[in-house]
Amino acid sequence: MQTPAPLKHAETQHCKDCKLAPLCLPLSLNSEDVTALNEIIKRDRPLRKGDYLFRQGDPFTSIYAIRSGTLKTSSLNSNGEEHIIGFHLPGELIGFSGMDINAYTSSAQAQETTTVCEIPFDQLEKLSERIPKLRRQLIHIMSREIRDDQKMMRLLAKKNANERLAAFLVNLSLRFHANGYSANQFRLSMTRNEIANYLGIATETACRTFTLLQQQGLIAAQGKCIQIIDTTSLCELSNR
Repeated sequence: MQTPAPLKHAETQHCKDCKLAPLCLPLSLNSEDVTALNEIIKRDRPLRKGDYLFRQGDPFTSIYAIRSGTLKTSSLNSNGEEHIIGFHLPGELIGFSGMDINAYTSSAQAQETTTVCEIPFDQLEKLSERIPKLRRQLIHIMSREIRDDQKMMRLLAKKNANERLAAFLVNLSLRFHANGYSANQFRLSMTRNEIANYLGIATETACRTFTLLQQQGLIAAQGKCIQIIDTTSLCELSNR
């Protein structure tokens, strides 16, 4: 499957009208600065499930803000095996890892129908030079990415399967809540196999762990629909 054509600007949308602005680059920018940022953003048709936004090794040109849907980022090792790096929700930005080597270090693939804002990085750099608040927000977002990577490393290094899955569900809950959705009921866009890959456990282990968390009364799971029943206990398990 080929990477979609470059995204085109859509005149009917504007950053100032986006409900995700508090999670994205427009945070703390005034109206004039938001308009300047909006002028460099490109938007186009939604990505369909399975479409690639970019592939590992593609030239780095832009970062992307997710407006709706979910993207999975993954990389291939020397044996061609996929390693899932993360799942990305609305309001989150991806693509920063390609900045230093001018090539994307992972592939980004739509988990469901997904829309994004493409922000050409060369134009964003020029704009941030004259808008200090935008530059600070970029640094803030990159710092947050580093912290998230560190949390993931600690998760994989110290926690068993139960604790890893609990931490994964708590993390998703917090991110859905930040988007204005329910923190206790949500639908997973990823399969059990993908969750297992991301958490570094076997698929069978992931399935057993979902069952165990249900038996303990922490969650209810029906297919991809998740309900967190005992938030306190799930958080305690994730923080061990």
